[in-house]
Amino acid sequence: MIFCPSCANMLIISAETGANKWACQTCPYEFPIEKLMLSRTRLKRKAVDDVLGGDAMWADADKTKVTCPKCEHDWAYFMQLQIRSADEPMTTFYKSVSFEPINCTF
Repeated sequence: MIFCPSCANMLIISAETGANKWACQTCPYEFPIEKLMLSRTRLKRKAVDDVLGGDAMWADADKTKVTCPKCEHDWAYFMQLQIRSADEPMTTFYKSVSFEPINCTF
């Protein structure tokens, strides 16, 4: 993005007179485009925190008798979190207690 040096508004590409130019929409500033203009800015990815707490979240979770739809184990850990507004019910997360290498979360 290029900004107008006189009024600081963003310039747009205009071709009204047949030649491409940067033009300001609020003042009469124009800048002719005579060569290829290229700029690239690579943005850095922001580090994202695990909102639900990761594996430490399940360390103190309670157990209940419920059948896992994936591994059909009879017991699962559960945890309830308020992830929506206060007037909606809490969301319940389950994780299978099975000792298989696959940890089922449903």
